[in-house]
Parts: sequence; C-alpha cells; structure tokens
Amino acid sequence: MRFVHLSLLTLCLCLMVVVSGCNNSSDDNTTPATNQLPDAFSKFVNDSEVTLDGDFVVIKAKGIPNHGSPYYERNNSLYEAYNGTNVNYMQNPNVISEQNYTFRIPLNPAEASRKEATGFGAIGVAINGVAIFNQFAAPGDDLSQEINTFDQYNGHPTSSGTYHYHIEPLYLTNNNQDGLVGFLLDGFPIYGPMENGKTITNADLDAYHGHSHATTDYPSGIYHYHITTESPYINGDGYFGTAGTVTQ
Repeated sequence: MRFVHLSLLTLCLCLMVVVSGCNNSSDDNTTPATNQLPDAFSKFVNDSEVTLDGDFVVIKAKGIPNHGSPYYERNNSLYEAYNGTNVNYMQNPNVISEQNYTFRIPLNPAEASRKEATGFGAIGVAINGVAIFNQFAAPGDDLSQEINTFDQYNGHPTSSGTYHYHIEPLYLTNNNQDGLVGFLLDGFPIYGPMENGKTITNADLDAYHGHSHATTDYPSGIYHYHITTESPYINGDGYFGTAGTVTQ
C-alpha cells in the first residue's frame, strides 16, 4: 500500500510540473492581458489626449506636427523653409490645418486570424499626434514621385490639410533611432529603424513589417513594427492584428 501511495504522489508531482510548464509557456504573438493603460502611452505629446475606454485605448489628436515645416503658413511660428537633403524637393500647394482625430485601438492587441489590408488615410498615429499613412500615394501608385514633396521631417499635407507621414518621421527618430514612434490601428507599436545597435532591414521582419520580442516599453514581449529605409517603410501586407477605428 505504501508503494502505491508513493507512486500516486510521484505521479501527482509530475503532473503538476507538466501543467506548470504549460502555464509558463508563451506565444510570441500574444501579450499579457491588462486592464490598465500601458506606460508606453505616456509618451504621447503635442496636446494628444490618451484615455482608456473598456478594451480600447482612445487617442484624441489635432494631427499637426510639433516641428517646423514649409507647409505651415508663413506667419505661423512653426513655419520653416525647406532645408532637407532631397535635391528633387518640390513643395505641393497644400497647407497644414488642424484635424480632430479620434483613434480607438485595442488595449490588448492580438494576431488576427484573418489579416486585412491597410486603407488610404490614417492607418496609425505617431506619438506627436500626427497621422501615419501606408506606403502608397494612391491605389496602385507607390511613393516614388510623391516622396519628393516630403518636407525635411518626411511629412506633407493632403489637399484637406491633413499632415501625415508615409515613411520615417525624422523629427521623432533623429535622436532616438530605436525608440517608440507610435501605434498602428491594430494596437501594435511602431519602433524606429534600429534595435540593439543594429539597423533593421526588411529581411529582419515578416510580411507585415514586424517581429515579436521584448522591447523597452513591453519587457514581457510584444509583436511590433519597425521603420526601414526601404519600401514598405512602416507596414507591409496589412495589419498583423485586428484594426480599431479612426474618425476625423
């Protein structure tokens, strides 16, 4: 009988170890659920308002850059003539105007079972409240020509005055190449072009332009996008997660 009791005890202990091991395993594409606003959102500036509404982070932003641009009216204190390096720079006729964005993005982002393509217009928001657009100027039109209208910080406005970035927002990355840049609508963060002292290339990323591991803001690990100097620049074949909404 004593032998049977010891055997049962041993079996129970083994089962506990196995179950414990299963509970400690992690999925690189799943982050620990939270009901609090992650610290990363404290990095939003430029009059951006960030609140929590159930399972969504709500970001209200004016969409105007907190840096100089030749796209401001000349009497604006932030007007700055073009002083970038693009010898083919050609300013478009549009002028920056204030917007009224409300971004609602998932608090606990997760990989979508069915990936969706990004649309035209805002697909995310930078930490200075400026909209992030995808890698196309228009349906079927890459940025090869439009890129010449980007100001010295790589942004420009639409005909309605909506200032936005398609590629690396230099004002945010010049002094912090591996820092947080913003979030896409699916709730996953965007980081700069460097990581652990290495410049990130498309070869380091998946089809959606991201990968999973710990970051400074998410030490437990999270899927995140990276900016690169090559197309698609910020996002690839669509949202990795399920997109929230944006109104303007």
